[in-house]
Amino acid sequence: MLKSKLLYLVSGIFISAVLGFKLLPEGGMNSRKEFSQEYRIISPVIPKKISFCGEKVPLKNWDVKERLEKEIIINTYYHSSTILYLKRANRWFPVIERILKRYGIPDDFKYMAVAESGLENVVSDAGATGFWQLMKGAAKKYGLEVNKQIDERYSVEKSTIAACKYLKEAHQKYGSWTLAAASYNLGTNGIDKQIEREKTHNYYNLVLNDETSRFVFRILAIKQVMEHPRLYGFDIKQSDLYPPLKYFVVKVLRSVKHWADFAARYGYNYRILKIYNPWLRENYLKNRKHKTYYIKLPVKGSIFVIKG
Repeated sequence: MLKSKLLYLVSGIFISAVLGFKLLPEGGMNSRKEFSQEYRIISPVIPKKISFCGEKVPLKNWDVKERLEKEIIINTYYHSSTILYLKRANRWFPVIERILKRYGIPDDFKYMAVAESGLENVVSDAGATGFWQLMKGAAKKYGLEVNKQIDERYSVEKSTIAACKYLKEAHQKYGSWTLAAASYNLGTNGIDKQIEREKTHNYYNLVLNDETSRFVFRILAIKQVMEHPRLYGFDIKQSDLYPPLKYFVVKVLRSVKHWADFAARYGYNYRILKIYNPWLRENYLKNRKHKTYYIKLPVKGSIFVIKG
């Protein structure tokens, strides 16, 4: 009996809601009409030709074209992430571009940083850390300090340098920036194994795990959408983009008892210090060997300081 009453009640509510929607006055439907006119779900534009680091992508092959299309669709309609990529790029691409150029690495690799981390200091389940998702062993191999107090994987500049060193080695090994990028995801041992197993040196012909198989296409799709945002429906104003950080540098050669006290001497708090120096992992520094560290602090007036 109770179930019958509940079913009757729910049915009544549903019917009333449907009828109520249909009986809305015509003027009340304006927003609905505008929505259908302004917002359309379409298949996004797939470029007729595209390259990665000057290496042509064989789009005449339907398999390659569809793999690229999949990633372009994802990045076109995953609005929140792509908007944030565009906003953050205005702050971080100039930093990354300068370092890539200095080390002779093609500019397209800045899009790999987006694919890896979305230009955030994230940590993966496996422990890969920072903009470039470096594992601890690889970071140390390429000269980064990683310990309880300092983790330079969180430094955009230092981690970009480490990534450049890896990519230069990988390119020398494979003679291909595309394979160098794929090896960044799978590792050179993994790529070598598949090359030997499949008897091909062409990334687009290799049968790889799903993540690595998609990796270069994700980079290409991000490149395409970020270089032509309006073509994919992203109308982001310049004023909406995140501005570059303005800072000055303080040289530290001794131990620091508490970074909060250090920051306070310059009129800042611990949080602001961490925003500009996320590679500081403890609130103190034991620097017995008097190593030189360069601490960034915001230029006065470039950030509003909350008191208390």
